[in-house]
Amino acid sequence: MTSKEFKLEAYLEELKPLVNIDCGTCTPAGVAKVADIMTEKYESIGWHVTRKDFGEQVGPGVLATNKPEAEQFDIMLIGHMDTVFPEGTVAEWSLTHDDEKAYGPGCADMKSGLLNIFLTASSLPADVLDRLNIAVVMNPDEETGSIASGDWIKSIAKKSQCVLVAEAARADGSLVKARKGMARYAIEFNGKAAHAGNEPEKGVSAITELAHWISTLNKETNFETGTTLNFGTVEGGTGSNVVPDFAATALDIRFWDNDDYTALEQKIADMVANPSLEGISINLNRTAHKPAFTPNEDSEKLMALIEETGKSIDLPVTWQAVGGGSDANLTGSLGVPTVDGLGPIGGAMHSRNEFMVLDSIGKRLELLRAVIINIAEKA
Repeated sequence: MTSKEFKLEAYLEELKPLVNIDCGTCTPAGVAKVADIMTEKYESIGWHVTRKDFGEQVGPGVLATNKPEAEQFDIMLIGHMDTVFPEGTVAEWSLTHDDEKAYGPGCADMKSGLLNIFLTASSLPADVLDRLNIAVVMNPDEETGSIASGDWIKSIAKKSQCVLVAEAARADGSLVKARKGMARYAIEFNGKAAHAGNEPEKGVSAITELAHWISTLNKETNFETGTTLNFGTVEGGTGSNVVPDFAATALDIRFWDNDDYTALEQKIADMVANPSLEGISINLNRTAHKPAFTPNEDSEKLMALIEETGKSIDLPVTWQAVGGGSDANLTGSLGVPTVDGLGPIGGAMHSRNEFMVLDSIGKRLELLRAVIINIAEKA
């Protein structure tokens, strides 16, 4: 689809049912409704669709392909169907637009990316579809770290020559060449309560142990290398006159170097096994993890192809390395050439101000289609 063929009003009408569904990761019935819509779309153009069941906690995954018999794929395209917004959001806030932007839950992150992938697939020339094996993967839990779907995504990526991720382009229009890795932990500290005045020596303070963790691990933050640790929440204690027997925290770690994270992971394990206070027990639960991905030689070749494609349609392509994670972390960390940010320009994601820039949609559709055609020519 070229930008001249693009019709904004028709696009927004097609986008509306995808946005106007409560489909936060923890609303699996809503995610399943998005999966139903996308299944119907791909089946309408003759693609083969299969569903992946991840249990009751999240919605299904969807795999659409033009070559159901394929054992390898030339291109894997990724989009996620979930948002961060809780059930009941759509009743208060649904898809709207003005002359410049569309607004709504997940309009940029990433319902527009899902739609762009489908519209691109449906507009590819027959000879391109004959030459390429294409897999479109739509997962239900990216916003919580693709915990359920990660292995499934990686299993398909390992059979793919390259991966194109249609998360939103950055606010300045840049695509994404690298993403930090991340890990999240829920940590609980259990000590022994005692009266803080009469017999404090009989208590073991869970909050003191938590404070030790904060002061020790915050020293591992290194802004030069990009490894950062953030204790985002803390709780514990019942009163100032009671030695606290319980404390808890949420820890977020970001990193460019996967080896740095491996070293941190070992340090954290050692701290669990060896508390600073005798009588403390620690329960550590890693709730999310995505490895870092940075360009390798083959990714740089893919980036160069995208840059040349952009020039051919008068769309300058620039790149950013960003701190937030996506499913590109999973595929890129495998060494599979991966680029991200191929959706429309968006911003203010995960907030009630989330937006998509309307005049970016047509050109981004044209870019994605032209990139796939150019990959076919080089295949």
